[in-house]
Amino acid sequence: MTTSSSKSQDIKSETMPIIKKAALKQKDSGDRRSILSRFTLKDGNSFLLSDDHGDIRAAEDGFYTDDTRFISRFDLHLAGCRPSILGAAITQDNTMLIVHLTNRPLTTLGELALPHGVIHIERTRFLWGKQLYERIRITNYGEKKGELQLPLQFNFESDFVDIFEVRGRTRKSRGVHLPPQITQSSVRLGYQGLDTVIRTSTIEFSRAPAVITPNSAEVMIDLPQRWGTEELYVNIRNEDGKTEAPSANHFNDAAKGLTMSMQEKLKSGAQISTSERLFDQWIEKSRADLALLTTQLESGPYPYAGIPWFTTPFGRDGVITALETLWMNPQISAGVLKFLAATQAKHQCKFRDSQPGKVLHETRRGEMANVHEVPYGLYYGGVDTTPLFVLLAGEYEDVSGDATVVDQIWDALVAAVRWIERRMAESPTGFLDYQRGQDSGLVNQSWKDSNDSMFHDDGRFPKGPVAVVEVQGYAYAAFKSMSKLAQHRGFHDISQEWQSRAEDLRKRIEEKFWVPEMEYYAIALDGDGKACKIFSSDAGHLLFCGVPSEERGASVIKHLLSNRFRSGWGIRTLAEGEPHYNPMSYHNGSVWPHDTTICAAGIARYGGRTSVVQIISEIFEAAIHFHMRLPELYCGFQRVPEQGPVAYPVACLPQAWATGALFMLIQSVLGLKIDGRSKKVHIEQPMLPSGIEHLRVKDLSVGKVTIDVEWSRLRGQVFVVASRHEENGVQIMTHL
Repeated sequence: MTTSSSKSQDIKSETMPIIKKAALKQKDSGDRRSILSRFTLKDGNSFLLSDDHGDIRAAEDGFYTDDTRFISRFDLHLAGCRPSILGAAITQDNTMLIVHLTNRPLTTLGELALPHGVIHIERTRFLWGKQLYERIRITNYGEKKGELQLPLQFNFESDFVDIFEVRGRTRKSRGVHLPPQITQSSVRLGYQGLDTVIRTSTIEFSRAPAVITPNSAEVMIDLPQRWGTEELYVNIRNEDGKTEAPSANHFNDAAKGLTMSMQEKLKSGAQISTSERLFDQWIEKSRADLALLTTQLESGPYPYAGIPWFTTPFGRDGVITALETLWMNPQISAGVLKFLAATQAKHQCKFRDSQPGKVLHETRRGEMANVHEVPYGLYYGGVDTTPLFVLLAGEYEDVSGDATVVDQIWDALVAAVRWIERRMAESPTGFLDYQRGQDSGLVNQSWKDSNDSMFHDDGRFPKGPVAVVEVQGYAYAAFKSMSKLAQHRGFHDISQEWQSRAEDLRKRIEEKFWVPEMEYYAIALDGDGKACKIFSSDAGHLLFCGVPSEERGASVIKHLLSNRFRSGWGIRTLAEGEPHYNPMSYHNGSVWPHDTTICAAGIARYGGRTSVVQIISEIFEAAIHFHMRLPELYCGFQRVPEQGPVAYPVACLPQAWATGALFMLIQSVLGLKIDGRSKKVHIEQPMLPSGIEHLRVKDLSVGKVTIDVEWSRLRGQVFVVASRHEENGVQIMTHL
């Protein structure tokens, strides 16, 4: 074994030939990888991005923990050559990446040259805690006799950059890299940030490398005889402290712990199955993705927004994911409500866009957030998160029948509603609006938060503060929720006040946002109260909240189902032909599955369930093209026969509210509504997705009990049969 800080040198043996090494290639140029060729693992606050070889090579690849990239390069070569790929896949439960590789032709001393494809390399990798565990299994299928050593070369780097740097932010200064610490079998790389935090990453091998440097290691493997197998274990630890050395037992114990943890998550909530195998695969993958993204915090389970850029709690994303999955797993909603109540703003700060009572937009743990280079340590620049928080509380208590969570967070709910009231009172338009406190904050603070998402019909960006239409719908629903929650607690006077506020707001939305010549709602009002007369999907969220009259609701539905909005893969965020329309943009013409789903739920609420059946078919077909995993968004190009949807290159995949979209779509098609307080299940005009003859929901929670319900199609009509309901005191109310 040689320890050296210089470039690795060949190690030669007198008794055993060594395969000669080709010149190693440098790290990739830094181009982004397409989302479908990106392999992702996550556990807790750590995630990994790699390619189909299992290598970390591209610009955004890495092993990240707490918004910092600890490992920026980690690749494997066999005798200086990158192996050939046979295949790679992540297990169905999202716990492990398994990569199959083989050798390229390898030269050696004498007559022992190895032809292509005789050595099988299997890389099995997972994350558990803040560690990466990897097993490299080498099997020899060659027929040549003779002993030789096979060099496995690893190249690794730790740049310790903040996730905002990976995304393109430039910093004036950074901390310092610490001297590497090298032992016989490990390398520890370190960095002390401007926040004084020391971050370290330790790469450790189960066999002592022949050569080890700060950025590389070469492990010599005695090539086994034909059909023989050798194994190497590698651990990468993103924290200080001693842990067990890499070994088969350590690997297997950690894998068992990870698998048991994931299985517990997958068993949580109602189980859904259908008569269609492919649709079931979508359900199973969505459940697995939801489990992957859901992190157990002190306050309970919380769905992190998405990998890679949003592997952290986001308020808006958490609430919407909770709403999408509430009927099948109320515990997610309980965890979201408790976390957001605990992190609610107590003080005013322009840098963080916070005011007392406002609910969290996002939280970050990296160096740039710690030293206030970005405001996102605890950031409150989301105008809609606060009313959505209140809306979710009302929905949670209705569906679960559990009053204890709302009782625990009642003061936070009251503070949230008081913030809404104050903001509306201070607004020049009298609506719930936003305007960032400092230039470091988000320009737009509704869910369409890109800089160019709000504009007038002549393309001008609006003068602030801006009041966005769906935010007013959320505020209306929040007042109604608080009225109901207060009524249940005997606070009759304040209940009536909030009910009156809701009705007054609904009338003013209809008066100020409805544009008669459009027969549609404006996307926003600017600071002067002028309407931004744009056809956008935002109006569909008003349907979800129940704001429009039946007549106006029908007009909104007509537009949303028109070819200007419908791409054939869902509903575009912006109608084709509008100013700034671009189907490749983030918010101005792309398709977001969660947005389409909220619009679909609104369409179902206004009697358009047949159209929702068509929408779920479109989203299902998109999911098939994305390997049963809906991305955050995709391009809004019109559907073309024999072609799939066009990916948005830097979309998160998986992403929480895109994953949850399936479950809200299913609920909308089934016509399912749960009243946990009175132990009633309402099923209104039930339908089934196209091509599905039976759908069964097992262990559906109704208050404190569970029941089973099955929807079946017979002669074109859908029938509903329940079991375990009578003995549990649950009434099934079917409205055909």
